[in-house]
Amino acid sequence: MCVICGCADSGEKIHEYRHEPAPLPVASAPQVDAQTGDLHFGAGSARVSVPGMSQERAIRLETDILGANNRIARQNRLHFEAHGVTALNLVSSPGSGKTTLLCATIEALKQRHPGLAVSVIEGDQQTSFDADRIRATGAPAIQVNTGKGCHLDAPMVAEAFGRLHSHGSHEAAHHHGHEEHSLLFIENVGNLVCPAAWDLGEAAKVAILSVTEGEDKPLKYPDMFAAARLMVLNKTDLLPHLQFDVQRCIEFARRVNPGIEIIQLSATTGAGMDAWLHWLEHAMGGQTEHSHAHVDSASHGTTEAVLRQRIAALEAELAAAHAASAAA
Repeated sequence: MCVICGCADSGEKIHEYRHEPAPLPVASAPQVDAQTGDLHFGAGSARVSVPGMSQERAIRLETDILGANNRIARQNRLHFEAHGVTALNLVSSPGSGKTTLLCATIEALKQRHPGLAVSVIEGDQQTSFDADRIRATGAPAIQVNTGKGCHLDAPMVAEAFGRLHSHGSHEAAHHHGHEEHSLLFIENVGNLVCPAAWDLGEAAKVAILSVTEGEDKPLKYPDMFAAARLMVLNKTDLLPHLQFDVQRCIEFARRVNPGIEIIQLSATTGAGMDAWLHWLEHAMGGQTEHSHAHVDSASHGTTEAVLRQRIAALEAELAAAHAASAAA
């Protein structure tokens, strides 16, 4: 899990020493397949192996870090709901077409709902290329560069949202009952592993899978698709040129997450975009007609429930590890 693999370290430089380095710490013993010899380092109670770190310590560290993040995520969610903001966390591997889909979506929403405020938080390790593309559509965007980090977290989103140009109207909203509804897209760093565990305060995670990636992705990266409320199967215009089994992909996704919704589209040609736009309207609870009704709590229930279950499992495993240690 990303919270203990070192991807979000403090950026300390590695120094060279003239003396012999200490022996490298050994990772936890993997589970070995007796027939093939394949190694599974995620079979322990912590579901991850870190050199020099016990499973008990890994569980404790992950629990502490996710707990701190989730407290801020809850604050984000309350703030979004109080001010009529539907926030969606777009997750995928690099190159799935997230930014292209966002640009096409923003342009379509201009025609479909001219009064709807749409803004974007863009996550990448470096550059502002994607935010620049979003700004070219006329929508406000804030680029968040994570450096060595491989995902956005709740504090980053809170900071970025506060800096969005559209946020100026939100300050006044603290003094009255409601305001016009708006849509916030959070385009996470391209990564199918780490963003799965990090709640940003979103109403839902949307996993985008392009047909160029292969239909087995939901089984290879199950945590992400288990946490997602919707899977968008993108770049369908390329299907005639690929050996991609759409039904097999859908079967794999529903094997991991039986309740996941699935939309097939091409952000380039526009095929299937109506279904995506309708899904967005439903996610906003019909508030594009300025009903000012809050988004139903179920819109974020799946994501939050997955995280709560993971934290509960970690706490139970930590208690079991303590008990085993005491018995020994």
